[in-house]
Amino acid sequence: MPLTLGLIGSGMIGSSVARLAVAAGLEVVLSNSRGPETLAGLVADLGDRARAATPAEAASAADLLVAAIPFSAYDRLPAEALVGKTVLDTANYYPERDGHLPDLDAGELTSSALLQRHLAGSRVVKAFNTITPHQIVSLARPAGAADRSALPIAGDDAEANAEATRLLDVLGYDAVDIGPLAESWRSEPDTPVYVRPYLGEVPAMSVEEFLRWTFQTSGIAVPAADVRKLVETAVRRPAGEARLPNDDLVG
Repeated sequence: MPLTLGLIGSGMIGSSVARLAVAAGLEVVLSNSRGPETLAGLVADLGDRARAATPAEAASAADLLVAAIPFSAYDRLPAEALVGKTVLDTANYYPERDGHLPDLDAGELTSSALLQRHLAGSRVVKAFNTITPHQIVSLARPAGAADRSALPIAGDDAEANAEATRLLDVLGYDAVDIGPLAESWRSEPDTPVYVRPYLGEVPAMSVEEFLRWTFQTSGIAVPAADVRKLVETAVRRPAGEARLPNDDLVG
């Protein structure tokens, strides 16, 4: 189990993961694109186990990394600094926000597979992309709890997937391995496992209203067996049909 978790991107998803990591006794190195000084408030809130750094410094210091950035910024991740590292990719592709990428629109690549191309020396695992920021914290449960939720992961490297599984376990979740990065579309926007199962019925509202609403509900437990069933029923649809927001819309 990694002793130091690095966060590249410290918005809503990143800070929620960091909060669970600190609570679990891990050391956390936070970073963002704006500089360590902009994270002083979050570091103070998280306590002595957290510190701020640049993305390259976080990559160097951490045993395991979480990239919690908008997908449009994927090619700005420090590839050289991340060589040899396992990187958990939380981002989702929204073409109306990120700009259209033909390979993704045509289903020839998944967004995580494209990230893996950029991070050729790293091991990318898709994770934390199906759940909203508040529910990451509110649904976390100890191992063995009757109401423990699971999250899907996907990756091409068995040991990296195992690292991700161990991290999720420490943070309060079971992991359901849904296959290689080529299959990670099964947890992308507009699939059955994406967001809705962890929230229940979602009222019609704007992105801003939706984010406020998610902080007013504790969420719904989704056990591993349910995640497997949801993933199995996924049908690939053209990218961009989803309209439910996730942290990478705001982070």
